[in-house]
Amino acid sequence: MKRNGIFAACFALCCGTFAISALAQVAAGPSKITLEQAIELARQYNHGLRAARTVIQQNLAQEVTANLRPNPTFFTDWEYLPLFSNPNGGIASYLQGSTEGDVGLSYLFERGQKRQHRLEAAQDATAVVRSTVSDNERTLAFQVAQLYINVQLAQSTLELARLDLKSFQQTVDISQRQFTIGALDENDFLQIRLQMVQFQTDVEQAELSKAQALSDLRQQLGYESVPAEYDVAEQLEYRPVALKLEDLQAKALQNRPDLRASQQGITAANSQYTLAKANGKQDFTLQGNFSHVNGIAAITFSFSMPLPIFDRNQGVIAQTRYAIAQAQEQKTLTNGQVLTDVRDAYLGAQSNDHVIQIYRSGTLEDNKRSRDISEYAYRHGATPLLQFLVAERNYRAVELAYRQTVAAYATSLEQLREAVGSRRLE
Repeated sequence: MKRNGIFAACFALCCGTFAISALAQVAAGPSKITLEQAIELARQYNHGLRAARTVIQQNLAQEVTANLRPNPTFFTDWEYLPLFSNPNGGIASYLQGSTEGDVGLSYLFERGQKRQHRLEAAQDATAVVRSTVSDNERTLAFQVAQLYINVQLAQSTLELARLDLKSFQQTVDISQRQFTIGALDENDFLQIRLQMVQFQTDVEQAELSKAQALSDLRQQLGYESVPAEYDVAEQLEYRPVALKLEDLQAKALQNRPDLRASQQGITAANSQYTLAKANGKQDFTLQGNFSHVNGIAAITFSFSMPLPIFDRNQGVIAQTRYAIAQAQEQKTLTNGQVLTDVRDAYLGAQSNDHVIQIYRSGTLEDNKRSRDISEYAYRHGATPLLQFLVAERNYRAVELAYRQTVAAYATSLEQLREAVGSRRLE
């Protein structure tokens, strides 16, 4: 017993070490990931998607059940056995001449090819589930991309906040020297130092936003798929894409898994209708028994079948017929929704692209130049403090708005990819 306990403890320790090692290997994923790597990690480790995939396995198990034949029925009995008294002539003679024993076998024969239609209906249902899971992957890819862009925006905002803080720190240092030599009055110097708090706060908020964005992205990827201290590998950039609405809509009609699921839903509804009609066919049972009665051996065969006078499965047949019409309407609805999704996402991408062009056509350069001029003039005493602070605030607002517009454009492209059902738009 003691040896068994030691063996069990060693085995448990080895299993625990192996489990920890395996978990460490998963957690030691890439420290910096691209967007496509993030989407691939989510497809592998996102637990919501993995749970949805088990539905496919459940349906495959239902296919096995649907393809099973009925079990034969075996029965036996032995009647008129003596309970308390010992019969005259002995027990063996009584069992041979005065009791009855039966052994039989019966089997239900299905008519209307029910098993084949059950299997076909189950396979069509599995096809719908597969497409539905693919649609879940499509939605997940967009969610991951959206969270990835949030991290990129947070990183870009953090870089802007740090640059602003560094630049304004130089202004504070210069103001300190000016105040020391008497070239700057105390009130202006205090206002400069108070403004520094806002820049420091912006950095802290930007760091918090990035940390939270990374945490949200990690949860969507699968918490154990990346290490705690990971980051994104790509910067937030404007990448123009030339697209045509008609080409995107045609591609969406070919690729969208939810549209494919609605088309397969019509096939599945027809399979259910065919199965309902097959179930309206009455099955029959054949039975054969061997009997030994009062010393005589005999064989009996019997045939039985319900008479389809009242119940011919009329209600289910009618229901499944209407379900076909429902599936057809659902397919038409989904077809229109696909085209609408593509158009809305396309218009959103165009609108965001136009706004970006407004910034890139000279607004960004003018904004930076205005801030630089005001800063230079203030440092040399040619501009009052208030005017410099307004220029600094305007610069930060324009730069932040531009980064948000780039993120909105990137998100609209991801919405377009989701609407088309493909990562490749061109």
